[in-house]
Amino acid sequence: MANIRKGDLVQVISGPTQARGGDRGKQGRVIGIDAAKNRVVVEGINFITKHVRVGQTDRGTKTGGIETHEAPIHVSNVALIDPKTKKPTRVGFRVEEKDGKTVRIRYAKKSGEDL
Repeated sequence: MANIRKGDLVQVISGPTQARGGDRGKQGRVIGIDAAKNRVVVEGINFITKHVRVGQTDRGTKTGGIETHEAPIHVSNVALIDPKTKKPTRVGFRVEEKDGKTVRIRYAKKSGEDL
């Protein structure tokens, strides 16, 4: 079971600091997950520029040029944000019985100062 899911609020915990032009310390929502490669796409984090060839749509409008969008980042470089303290935290799982079924429920462990 994945620790981080689509829609979660996460913080970047590694890489260059914001003072050096990086994304460490920034927070954003997860907008996509690639479980096979252990990568997540976070809104507003890890922007790249992509050069797209100029073309035309059916209506005749021009497309292409230089586009910027978010690139995937490895899941180990982000930490889930605790909704209560708004700080990065680790994730735990608790096994509970609901309607006769055993389910695992995620919960935020105690937020640490070292993350």
